[in-house]
Amino acid sequence: MIHDTLETLTFSIQGLVGHVILNRPLVHNAFNRKMIRELITVFEAIEHMPDLRVVVLRGEGKSFCAGADLNWMREIKDYTYDENLRESLDLAKMLHLIYSSSKPTIARVQGAAIGGGTGLVAVCDIAVAELDAKFSFSEVKLGLIPACISPYVIKKCGEGACREFFLTGERLSAERARAAGLVSRVVPFDNLDRTVDELANQLVSSGPEAIRKCKELLSRVPQISFEEARRYTAEVIAQLRIAAEAQEGMAAFLEKRKPGWNQP
Repeated sequence: MIHDTLETLTFSIQGLVGHVILNRPLVHNAFNRKMIRELITVFEAIEHMPDLRVVVLRGEGKSFCAGADLNWMREIKDYTYDENLRESLDLAKMLHLIYSSSKPTIARVQGAAIGGGTGLVAVCDIAVAELDAKFSFSEVKLGLIPACISPYVIKKCGEGACREFFLTGERLSAERARAAGLVSRVVPFDNLDRTVDELANQLVSSGPEAIRKCKELLSRVPQISFEEARRYTAEVIAQLRIAAEAQEGMAAFLEKRKPGWNQP
């Protein structure tokens, strides 16, 4: 089983929901080469789990993810360009796997989400943060930039906000992160798990193929012209209407009953 091979993560399935937990609490779940590669392994495996409907990404302990691990940074400081490129391509692959997952993803954020940790928030579909959570694109303080995470953060927050956040590297409150679009909801810590569970249940109650197609729609439509989108969107809804899932969903609605995929 995949969870038997993991050292920096834990992975479990509860019903239809998978829980990917960053499990290096002594270093605030800072990521290193091992964690990046294990996240790649887990999210590649998740794509082949048809009964898994939602994924929650969270951190063990006080923090969600404090960014890059200091010991790993000591190593890469002396890497060659080619070695740095190889590591960075792994990071980029990991972020894109989470972002492009066919399963809806929820980030459960407590404590610190710094640098690449903030990137992990950005690649999830929905992010729920506790009131005292802190965010920062602190790379410039180290003479670096938030390169690999930037496509996802700019998509979520927009260029205007990112010009300030990336250039200053300032700490952001959870409310400010929510106002910028990085975080979907901000709740007291005591309500964090309940809110995540409620969102997961909402996602599970929807048609699994509809959810997958929604994610495809969100990815594709911004990349194509209005003319292309007109044809693509008409075709995709026409295809879905005659498919078994939508036929069942519409019948259930008209008959005032739960659809088959949402039976207890």
